[in-house]
Amino acid sequence: MNRATPQAGPALAAFTQLLSSTRRGARLARLLTVTEMLSWEVPQGLAERAELVVAELAANAVLHGHVPGRCFRLSLTYDRAAGRLLVEVTDARGECKPRVSAPDAGPDDGPDAEAGPLRTGGHGLTLVTALADHWETVPHPPGGKTVRAVLTTPAAGG
Repeated sequence: MNRATPQAGPALAAFTQLLSSTRRGARLARLLTVTEMLSWEVPQGLAERAELVVAELAANAVLHGHVPGRCFRLSLTYDRAAGRLLVEVTDARGECKPRVSAPDAGPDDGPDAEAGPLRTGGHGLTLVTALADHWETVPHPPGGKTVRAVLTTPAAGG
Protein backbone atom coordinates (compact mmCIF):
# COMPACT_ATOMS: atom_id res chain seq x y z
CA MET A 1 0.00 0.00 0.00
CA ASN A 2 1.32 3.43 -0.94
CA ARG A 3 1.26 6.19 1.62
CA ALA A 4 1.72 9.87 1.05
CA THR A 5 4.98 10.95 2.57
CA PRO A 6 4.85 14.38 4.20
CA GLN A 7 7.17 16.75 2.43
CA ALA A 8 9.17 19.21 4.46
CA GLY A 9 9.14 22.72 3.07
CA PRO A 10 12.22 24.38 1.66
CA ALA A 11 15.15 24.77 4.05
CA LEU A 12 14.97 28.56 3.61
CA ALA A 13 11.72 30.47 3.22
CA ALA A 14 11.49 34.21 2.58
CA PHE A 15 8.75 36.83 2.39
CA THR A 16 8.97 40.57 1.67
CA GLN A 17 6.15 43.09 1.39
CA LEU A 18 5.88 46.87 1.18
CA LEU A 19 3.07 48.16 3.38
CA SER A 20 1.45 51.55 3.81
CA SER A 21 2.87 53.50 6.71
CA THR A 22 -0.50 53.53 8.50
CA ARG A 23 -2.10 51.69 11.41
CA ARG A 24 -3.80 49.48 8.83
CA GLY A 25 -0.41 48.67 7.28
CA ALA A 26 1.00 47.73 10.71
CA ARG A 27 -1.99 45.47 11.38
CA LEU A 28 -1.58 43.87 7.95
CA ALA A 29 2.12 43.20 8.70
CA ARG A 30 1.08 41.19 11.76
CA LEU A 31 -1.59 39.28 9.85
CA LEU A 32 0.77 38.50 6.96
CA THR A 33 3.33 37.23 9.45
CA VAL A 34 0.79 34.86 10.99
CA THR A 35 -0.15 33.60 7.52
CA GLU A 36 3.48 33.00 6.52
CA MET A 37 4.30 31.27 9.82
CA LEU A 38 1.37 28.89 9.25
CA SER A 39 2.33 28.17 5.64
CA TRP A 40 5.96 27.55 6.62
CA GLU A 41 4.84 25.30 9.51
CA VAL A 42 6.93 27.28 11.99
CA PRO A 43 6.75 25.88 15.55
CA GLN A 44 3.91 27.52 17.48
CA GLY A 45 6.08 29.17 20.14
CA LEU A 46 8.34 30.77 17.55
CA ALA A 47 5.36 31.86 15.45
CA GLU A 48 3.67 33.51 18.45
CA ARG A 49 6.86 35.39 19.36
CA ALA A 50 7.28 36.46 15.73
CA GLU A 51 3.73 37.81 15.62
CA LEU A 52 4.34 40.01 18.67
CA VAL A 53 7.76 41.21 17.48
CA VAL A 54 6.39 42.14 14.04
CA ALA A 55 3.43 43.92 15.63
CA GLU A 56 5.76 46.06 17.76
CA LEU A 57 8.30 46.79 15.01
CA ALA A 58 5.59 47.62 12.46
CA ALA A 59 3.83 49.91 14.95
CA ASN A 60 7.15 51.68 15.60
CA ALA A 61 7.75 52.05 11.86
CA VAL A 62 4.35 53.71 11.51
CA LEU A 63 4.57 55.89 14.63
CA HIS A 64 8.22 56.92 14.54
CA GLY A 65 9.47 56.11 11.03
CA HIS A 66 6.64 57.57 8.97
CA VAL A 67 7.47 59.89 6.09
CA PRO A 68 4.45 61.05 4.07
CA GLY A 69 4.17 59.11 0.83
CA ARG A 70 6.67 56.44 1.91
CA CYS A 71 5.92 52.84 2.82
CA PHE A 72 7.64 50.52 5.26
CA ARG A 73 8.92 47.08 4.33
CA LEU A 74 8.46 43.82 6.20
CA SER A 75 10.88 40.97 5.46
CA LEU A 76 10.80 37.52 7.01
CA THR A 77 13.40 34.81 6.45
CA TYR A 78 13.01 31.41 8.08
CA ASP A 79 15.86 28.91 8.18
CA ARG A 80 14.08 25.67 9.05
CA ALA A 81 17.26 23.67 9.67
CA ALA A 82 18.61 26.22 12.17
CA GLY A 83 15.20 26.97 13.68
CA ARG A 84 15.97 30.66 13.07
CA LEU A 85 13.67 33.46 11.96
CA LEU A 86 14.98 36.85 10.84
CA VAL A 87 12.45 39.70 11.03
CA GLU A 88 13.34 42.97 9.32
CA VAL A 89 11.24 46.13 9.30
CA THR A 90 12.57 49.01 7.21
CA ASP A 91 11.26 52.56 7.38
CA ALA A 92 12.23 55.90 5.83
CA ARG A 93 13.52 57.75 8.92
CA GLY A 94 17.09 56.75 9.64
CA GLU A 95 17.66 59.65 12.03
CA CYS A 96 15.13 58.21 14.52
CA LYS A 97 17.03 55.37 16.16
CA PRO A 98 14.98 53.06 18.39
CA ARG A 99 16.13 52.52 21.94
CA VAL A 100 14.79 50.78 24.98
CA SER A 101 13.80 53.29 27.64
CA ALA A 102 14.59 52.82 31.31
CA PRO A 103 11.71 51.31 33.30
CA ASP A 104 11.12 54.53 35.25
CA ALA A 105 11.56 56.91 32.31
CA GLY A 106 8.78 58.18 30.08
CA PRO A 107 8.71 57.68 26.32
CA ASP A 108 10.68 60.08 24.13
CA ASP A 109 7.58 62.13 23.28
CA GLY A 110 8.63 65.20 25.26
CA PRO A 111 8.57 66.76 28.69
CA ASP A 112 4.84 66.17 29.23
CA ALA A 113 5.11 62.41 28.73
CA GLU A 114 3.96 60.04 31.47
CA ALA A 115 6.66 58.57 33.65
CA GLY A 116 6.87 55.25 35.41
CA PRO A 117 5.77 51.71 34.71
CA LEU A 118 2.10 52.69 34.29
CA ARG A 119 2.76 54.88 31.24
CA THR A 120 0.76 53.96 28.16
CA GLY A 121 3.65 53.89 25.70
CA GLY A 122 7.32 53.09 25.40
CA HIS A 123 7.20 49.38 26.24
CA GLY A 124 7.42 48.03 22.67
CA LEU A 125 11.18 47.59 22.42
CA THR A 126 11.30 46.16 25.93
CA LEU A 127 8.92 43.48 24.66
CA VAL A 128 11.05 42.94 21.53
CA THR A 129 14.14 42.60 23.76
CA ALA A 130 12.36 39.97 25.86
CA LEU A 131 11.06 37.96 22.88
CA ALA A 132 13.97 38.13 20.42
CA ASP A 133 17.33 36.47 20.86
CA HIS A 134 18.95 39.61 19.43
CA TRP A 135 17.86 42.82 17.74
CA GLU A 136 19.71 45.71 16.13
CA THR A 137 19.25 48.75 13.93
CA VAL A 138 21.22 49.21 10.71
CA PRO A 139 21.17 52.07 8.20
CA HIS A 140 19.16 51.59 5.03
CA PRO A 141 20.41 54.01 2.38
CA PRO A 142 19.60 56.60 1.28
CA GLY A 143 18.02 57.77 4.54
CA GLY A 144 16.14 54.98 6.26
CA LYS A 145 16.85 52.28 8.78
CA THR A 146 16.15 48.60 9.21
CA VAL A 147 15.38 47.07 12.59
CA ARG A 148 16.38 43.40 12.60
CA ALA A 149 15.29 40.84 15.16
CA VAL A 150 16.52 37.25 15.31
CA LEU A 151 14.29 34.63 16.93
CA THR A 152 15.20 30.99 17.37
CA THR A 153 13.40 27.91 18.55
CA PRO A 154 14.36 26.81 22.07
CA ALA A 155 16.10 23.69 20.75
CA ALA A 156 18.20 25.73 18.30
CA GLY A 157 18.81 28.54 20.78
CA GLY A 158 20.19 26.56 23.61
